[in-house]
Amino acid sequence: MLAPLVFVIVSLVAGAILKYALKRTVLPYTVGLFAFGLVVGLCDRAGLFAGDSFFKASIDFAGHIDPDLILYLFLPVLIFDAAYELDAHIFRKTLTNATLLSVPGMVVAMFLTGLLMMGIHLFAPGYAQWNWSHALMFGALISATDPVAVVALLKELGVSKRFSTLVDAESMLNDGTGIVLFMLFFGAYTASGAVEAPVTDFVYVVLGGVLLGVIFGWLCLWFITRSRTDAIVQNSAILVSAYVTFFLAQSYLDVSGVIALVGYGLVIAYYGRPRIAPEVNRFMQEFWELATYAANTLIFILVGVVIAVQVQATWTDFAILLLVYVGVNLVRMAMIALFYPVMKRSGYGLSKREAVILCWGGLRGALGLTLALMVSYTLPIPEPVRRQVLFLTAGIVALTLTVNATTIGWLLRKLGLTRVSSAKTFLNYTVQRQLCETTTRYYDELRENEALQAADWAKVAAFMPTLDDIPVPAVAGQDLAANVRLRILDKERTRYWQLYEKGIISSESLRRLLATVEELYDADGKRPLCERARLLEFPSLPFYLRWRKRSPAVLYRWVDRNQSTLIVRAYDVARGLIHSQRTSLTLLDELENSDTLSPDDRRALEGLRGEVQRNIDDSQAIMDLIAEHFPSSYRLAITQKTIRMLISEEKAEVLRMLHEGLVVPDDVQGMLDDIDRRYRMTTPDRILRS
Repeated sequence: MLAPLVFVIVSLVAGAILKYALKRTVLPYTVGLFAFGLVVGLCDRAGLFAGDSFFKASIDFAGHIDPDLILYLFLPVLIFDAAYELDAHIFRKTLTNATLLSVPGMVVAMFLTGLLMMGIHLFAPGYAQWNWSHALMFGALISATDPVAVVALLKELGVSKRFSTLVDAESMLNDGTGIVLFMLFFGAYTASGAVEAPVTDFVYVVLGGVLLGVIFGWLCLWFITRSRTDAIVQNSAILVSAYVTFFLAQSYLDVSGVIALVGYGLVIAYYGRPRIAPEVNRFMQEFWELATYAANTLIFILVGVVIAVQVQATWTDFAILLLVYVGVNLVRMAMIALFYPVMKRSGYGLSKREAVILCWGGLRGALGLTLALMVSYTLPIPEPVRRQVLFLTAGIVALTLTVNATTIGWLLRKLGLTRVSSAKTFLNYTVQRQLCETTTRYYDELRENEALQAADWAKVAAFMPTLDDIPVPAVAGQDLAANVRLRILDKERTRYWQLYEKGIISSESLRRLLATVEELYDADGKRPLCERARLLEFPSLPFYLRWRKRSPAVLYRWVDRNQSTLIVRAYDVARGLIHSQRTSLTLLDELENSDTLSPDDRRALEGLRGEVQRNIDDSQAIMDLIAEHFPSSYRLAITQKTIRMLISEEKAEVLRMLHEGLVVPDDVQGMLDDIDRRYRMTTPDRILRS
């Protein structure tokens, strides 16, 4: 009874020690966990642990765990967290390439791997019982990259958001293809029977998973928006909904649980974040970070233990394993090379260097091993085939985690994908220099303070920040402008969230403003900051009024009276853009104050200042137009803004009183509920009816 608890405790303690010990090494944390589980399992297999100890019982429990338990216990947390952190805009643009890899790419990889296994069947005596059904079944389960292993590794390596999203999306989407292809051949040996219409079944599995995830995402949002300030209730609802979504998908509806979780996570992330209170968002981020850390720690140790305890092999099997490992990597290379001409032109494109990383980064993990365990427990499959499928899968998992995962960081650096541009280095140097100058001025002020004269100023000076040498390579003005644009967009993104938290803009305006930032970000700083025509478009007249020959004043009055909500939204967006652009001007002022800028650099910054000023002028023009021609809507917009700012300030004051101990948490909850109730009533329609 205590064996599972002992295993969890020992694993979490070992994980904490490994995370600290591996912090300054090149070995990824997940690989260290896997190696630890492998060593513990081998020690148990060698009989080094006492037969009646709790620790021995916990290792036996982990080594013979039910494969379904791995799926149902860990995947909901890990896949939802990965989907929740996906950028919806980037995901949409990488979806074409991810689909190419996860649907036709998976089919190609399965057939090539099956062909490899049938070739081995011809000359390896121990593999004489293999047939095409076994070979293609193995090809299906081994060709799917594991989302758990891939997501965990990319988090540690810190690769670019676009590329990591492509790899994440492929690893999660190919689960649907992999399971359908696997069941196409595995089902013939089980009570469920073989899949009769694989294409129809695949469409059902994928679209059914997406639909289920979206439905549960909206149901969850409907619930949590009615308990806006209760972080525990909201996180509990999201966690339970993730497990229910996966359970229904896998057990009752026979659709892809992973794809259902992806749909569920994207709905919660894209539509839920703006609707959830800011403090609850911060709590959610910390909660899911802890949950993901615990799940990753347990699952990678568990995989190592299962491989060490259950795998049986001969020396011939090890030779075949090396051949299959090389073959699987070559198959992935061939598959990516086949679709590369299309992928380099789709979405964000794909460079040759990124294609190399995509080939080498195809890790296998818990998902493939779980399917192999299912095969090993299926008696109608010949015993040698069952043993060899489990061994080969375990071996490929072990090799990709110990070879591919440990060398991919070196490969990234070798290919220059982690290299920082000279312009970005120069900007970082400029910021660092300003920090040093500010700290030095404050240090001089402290030295003049009479109360601090007894301090040992030599020792104090030793704690001052140090300035690196000025970057030697010259920076082209256009490169500097592109990097400053990206930095401005980063600052804009943060500013919009701050404006939303203060009640200055609505959640709808927040989504529109952030979407424009993402579109400009896609150009890597090459597009001017003032290219936001769609954002600042004035609401057009309804189609049934455009043809009527009325004077502009009559039409303006009609719109002001009947379409005030649209006018208020336009005003809200323009106001939010002005606020963010003023912050951008402050950033440009700080950069221009640096004495390290050349005349060309200053001209580049002046050009950026013109782009920002144009945004301010265009936004002000929209606001002036609304004030002049739509007075009722203008007054409603100003009223809404004032009410929201008043309520947001009241909320901030309540939280300040709680922080200072002036009120107790029980009283605060009632205050916050009342504040949120009033905030939800600040829509234009409700204000007009009040």
